[in-house]
This record gives sequence, structure tokens and C-alpha cells, in this order.
Amino acid sequence: MERILRNFFLFLSKNRFFTKLAKKYGLRFGAGKFVAGETVPDAVETIKGLNKKGMAVTIDHLGEFIDSEAEAREAAEGCVEAIEAIAEHQLDSQLSLKLTSMGLDISEDLVMENMRRILDVAEEKDVFVTIDMEDYERCKKTLEIFKKLREDYEHIGTVLQSYLYRTVEDIKELDKYSPNLRLVKGAYKESPKVAFPDKKDVDENLKKIIRIHLLNGNYTAVASHDDRMIEYTKSLVEEKDISKEHFEFQMLYGIRVERQEELVKEGYKMRVYVPYGNDWYGYFMRRLAERPANVAFVLKGVFGK
Repeated sequence: MERILRNFFLFLSKNRFFTKLAKKYGLRFGAGKFVAGETVPDAVETIKGLNKKGMAVTIDHLGEFIDSEAEAREAAEGCVEAIEAIAEHQLDSQLSLKLTSMGLDISEDLVMENMRRILDVAEEKDVFVTIDMEDYERCKKTLEIFKKLREDYEHIGTVLQSYLYRTVEDIKELDKYSPNLRLVKGAYKESPKVAFPDKKDVDENLKKIIRIHLLNGNYTAVASHDDRMIEYTKSLVEEKDISKEHFEFQMLYGIRVERQEELVKEGYKMRVYVPYGNDWYGYFMRRLAERPANVAFVLKGVFGK
């Protein structure tokens, strides 16, 4: 049943009709649990609250299905606005973005133009930017763009997904760039030709890439709600005497909040991924796909008023 629900929500996440409908009706149907409002000021207030609890943040202006240069440039301007707000309010926050929202499916020149606009401001304001990883179809192109930008900018990192067969080789090849990487399991539906179909293999591969990246001496963000991955990381850094300054844990806003607070109390750096914006539908569906237990919360929110 869990696999059926996962596939169902992943299917819904790509539905353009529902995406447009969601934009029209706003953060209803439980999405407010996972999305910190629709505007930068909304997100700023959420970040302030998390910072007071000792948590760092990465903020993401949500965007799906960018179809024009104008939309991509508007999304880039939104990222600049977020960076400037982070600096103005002296928030402990980074920025995350997707290259599709910068125009990846339109042209690489457009993406590079938008990214350089964002990164010029990020370098000036001392705000780190992470390029989120999307589906397998866009993985190679995303990493190629990251490498080009990494040659010119310090304040940039990206994401690798353990469910892809290619990831071990990717992490080894990226080592020459001394990259700051967020390591995740992956949240897209992929063919078994390119991705591990069994969860146990995805888990083992995540442990493998965490180990490789940490032992390479590169900054590592372990982005998982899985206690086994958290405990594996703790044991590894203790065994290898790796400083807490060289890694952090990351979790999604609204999921396992108590565990997030526990990690802060234990002295670990905890970064919360905080999305905002009116284009929340695809992100929300992927969160339900990752954790079908969240459906109960949504139903309670809709019918339990």
C-alpha cells in the first residue's frame, strides 16, 4: 500500500492542472504544515523563529513548470530578494533553488545568466546557495552547470541522490571541486535502469556516499529523517574524529520537529529546509509521497475543523 501511495502522489506532483489550481487557492489542504507562507516576509518570520531555537535554515522559493524566459527571470529576481532579506535581517539562512526554475528546460544561457545574477549578490551578501537536484533526466546537466559556476564562485553547493546508480562516481569526480554537498535519498520516481528499486540498496548507497564525502574532507550535509542514517553519521564522525564543523544534519520544515530540536540540544548543527511561495503543489505532493503517514495530517486538517 505504501508503494501504491508513493507512486500515486508522485504522479499527482507532475500534474499541471492541479498545480495551477493550487496557485489559485493558496496554502490549503494541509500544505501550510510544510510551506512557510507565500512571500519573503512570511519566510523571514519563520526563519527568525527557527533561529531562536538554535536551528539554521535553507530557504527555497518554490517553482514548478517554468515555461518562459520572463518567468525564469522573475524566479531569479525572487531569489535575489530572498538573499537580500537574509542579509538585512541577519538570519542564519542559506538559499536553495532548482535550475528548472532558472530556465533549465529553456536554455543553458538563460540559466547561467540567472545564476550569475544570483551568485553575484550571494557572494556580496555572504549567503550560501545550494542547487537542488531534480530528476535523473536533469542530473547530468545540473552537475555540469554546478562545475562551471564552482570555478568562479565560493558560495555554491549542490545535491546528490543515493537512489541513482551514478552517484558514487559523481561524488568521486566532484571531489576535485572541494564541494559542499547535501546528500539525500531522492524523491522522484525513476526507472530501475537508472535507480535502485529497493529501499535497502538506496539506504546502503547513502551510507556509502556519506562516508566517501566526509573522508574526502568536504563539508557534508546529511539530509535525512531516518534515524539509522543519523546514527550512522554520528558513529562515523566519532570513529574518524571528524569535527562537528565539517558536517550538519538537514530536515524538512514541518517533519520530525522534535527530532530536529533533539539534535540541536545534542550539539549538532541542524538546518531546516524551509520552502515558501504560491507554487507549492508539486513540492507538497512529493512530501506526501516520501512519507504517506503525512496523509493523515492532511485529512485531519481538511475535515477536522
